[in-house]
Amino acid sequence: MTKPTLVVALGGNALLKRGEPLEADIQRRNIELAAKTIAGLTQQWRVVLVHGNGPQVGLLALQNSAYSKVAPYPLDILGAESQGMIGYMLQQALKNQLPQREVSVLLTQVEVDPADPAFRNPTKYIGPVYDQAQARELEAEKGWVFKADGPYFRRVVPSPQPQQIVERDAISALIARDHLVICNGGGGVPVVEQADGYHGIEAVIDKDLSAALLARQIRADALLILTDADAVYLDWGKPTQRPLAQVTPEQLNELTFDAGSMGPKVAACSHFVERCHGIAGIGALADGPEILAGEKGTLIRPENSPAHPAY
Repeated sequence: MTKPTLVVALGGNALLKRGEPLEADIQRRNIELAAKTIAGLTQQWRVVLVHGNGPQVGLLALQNSAYSKVAPYPLDILGAESQGMIGYMLQQALKNQLPQREVSVLLTQVEVDPADPAFRNPTKYIGPVYDQAQARELEAEKGWVFKADGPYFRRVVPSPQPQQIVERDAISALIARDHLVICNGGGGVPVVEQADGYHGIEAVIDKDLSAALLARQIRADALLILTDADAVYLDWGKPTQRPLAQVTPEQLNELTFDAGSMGPKVAACSHFVERCHGIAGIGALADGPEILAGEKGTLIRPENSPAHPAY
């Protein structure tokens, strides 16, 4: 019997934790830990892996702007670079965990609307964290926009809604051949369609919304978002904060979450469950199987489904 299909969205902050130096060796160690969790999930699921790139693409932007003799490369090209960098490390770590399994990385473009209001209101965090003085200095020097991220400040860029995955047929073909597919990296390279074809645009797509779109298009059975938070919390950051265990999209729709962090994750999971009637989970990287079993993290399930899904 064919295993059910699971789309896993692995946060860039799960690969480089907040406040950690953006070093290759640190990222490689975190990826090796992530690969063990992903490999474990393949025992019960056909896994398609989407990864974030917030810290990494921000680092590339910093490195990119340091050499003044060449005009800085735009964010779509940096996003493609991050797909190659992170995809390579994930592919290698997963292949070492699953030597008999084909692991494929697919450079993926995702179409967005050039009139998306996100271009007027940047919310997507990228790059390392700064204190307020450092953020103000970079604002003045580079013209970047910064917003608070917990006790720190981080650069924010436009994050338009993903509309269509350009390489969706290639992804489906690889899944049909039982490949563990790594795709839509960093949410996908943002492109807009014009009269002469696709062109990149200055943005970073939210990988959770992109993963949910992918899950709908390939008719996946489940969506799992792994991040550096162990669950979705009510009253996050307040003395009254408390985790949500098992909820429905209808219940989540009555609540409000931060647009720059948990909001897109909750929206992605809710939309997937509403439209595909599967299950979706949000939680810590190490808790992947337990989240899908409803034992840890936050599990979002259809309104009339049993409390403990039979997966």
